[in-house]
Amino acid sequence: MTVLIVTGTDTEVGKTVVTAALAATAPGSVAVMKPAQTGVTADEPGDLQDIQRLTGLTDLHEGVRLLDPLAPTTAGRRQGLPLPSIDTHAKAIDDLAADHDLVLVEGAGGLLVGLDEDGHDLADLAALLTVPFAFVVVCRAGLGTLNHTGLTVEALRTRQLPIAGLVIGSWPAEPDLAEQCNADDLPATTGVPVLGRIPAGAGALDQAAFRAAATTWFAPSVNG
Repeated sequence: MTVLIVTGTDTEVGKTVVTAALAATAPGSVAVMKPAQTGVTADEPGDLQDIQRLTGLTDLHEGVRLLDPLAPTTAGRRQGLPLPSIDTHAKAIDDLAADHDLVLVEGAGGLLVGLDEDGHDLADLAALLTVPFAFVVVCRAGLGTLNHTGLTVEALRTRQLPIAGLVIGSWPAEPDLAEQCNADDLPATTGVPVLGRIPAGAGALDQAAFRAAATTWFAPSVNG
């Protein structure tokens, strides 16, 4: 797969740490693209800087940066800043794919969050790509995840967009009954495999520890 698009069932489900873990375990040359970063100033570290801190990767590309911690479409409108179109983002991803073994694309919020001034979303962007791609859906471990994950998977299938699998973005050290059952039920209810579980707190590890541990968080076929 040339491009993996990392989306989530919601905001704050662990997309950035999952993207970093995929980058840390991928063979060959890797680039990471974040079409829209919101909620940070020009001088503050964003998601890409977190990925660099965790992995050491420097081939990082940010489409636009917006101040308000809102959907990019909304944040851009409030800031009065013209946003790149999804065609622009798609071309940038295609261009990166021509020179890399893998391009990881981290979305903003969930799948259907608006990315440009016309409200086009990550699913619309993916449909414009000319290279092979698939989605990785990051989900929660606890109550509610079966419904939220199922809705995201259904939205992708309705648009005939390929899904590589699910990743539980924060797996507790001592999972409760719901979390244990959800780990079993997610693939059964969605028809999509769980590719991995990221331990809670993984984003606080130093780079060496993160890279060493990341290889244990995914099924053997991931990035293979």
